[in-house]
Amino acid sequence: MDNISAIILGLVQGLTEFLPVSSSGHLVLAERLIGIRASTELTFEVLLHLSTVLAVVIYFRERLGRLLIGLLKPTESDNWPQLKLAGTIAIATIPAAVVGLLFEKRVEQTFNSPRLTALFLIFTGVILLATGAIKKGNENIGYKSGFIIGVAQAFALLPGISRSGMTISAGLFQKIRPAEAAEFSFLISLPAVIGAIILKSFKLLSSYQSGEMDHYLLGCIAAFVSGYLSIAFLLKIVGKGKFFYFGLYCLAVGLIGIIFI
Repeated sequence: MDNISAIILGLVQGLTEFLPVSSSGHLVLAERLIGIRASTELTFEVLLHLSTVLAVVIYFRERLGRLLIGLLKPTESDNWPQLKLAGTIAIATIPAAVVGLLFEKRVEQTFNSPRLTALFLIFTGVILLATGAIKKGNENIGYKSGFIIGVAQAFALLPGISRSGMTISAGLFQKIRPAEAAEFSFLISLPAVIGAIILKSFKLLSSYQSGEMDHYLLGCIAAFVSGYLSIAFLLKIVGKGKFFYFGLYCLAVGLIGIIFI
């Protein structure tokens, strides 16, 4: 891998990790177009995910700070909403964790099929377009709705199915306030991605190549910066009620993938 390829993959990861267009799907297609497999080099895709996790932590640092205080001082009544949110996040994390552990090998095999990835992108596009027919709701996320959103997140283990697209859509379908659905989507991404990084940590260490670290560093910086900007952009789009427009993009990319790859 050279510097240009690393930066391109970093930008693709950062721009598509939080936008509802499937970062994994874009990485599969981008890797095929560039002619490399980043996952064979120190599990580069995992490092890119770590960079975007850092973007979430910094962007939502105040929200995460309040959540942490609630966990450290659970007996104070003012912190009960934070404890409920923490419990809801934990519940929402269960489906993806179970599916990831039980079907890890089968899920990994799907990453070898660009055509299947393109089909999943089309599926994501259909789901996103369907949200355009939903009237804005004013409900808050509870344990039940959080679990349903978690089930939607489990589907996003497959390449081409957008995690943010599925989770935010699941919230909108349940009449959750758009802003809350979007924020919850970002918050539940943290344990899901961090868990995946921990599970693959031994693989990272065993495949360490010091000569490649400059390429990885450039890619991670590109992923962090573009990821941070994409978070702000998506929150504005959701607030304006134009979330479903991303469906057209996913349909277009999916069709292009089927035709040309």
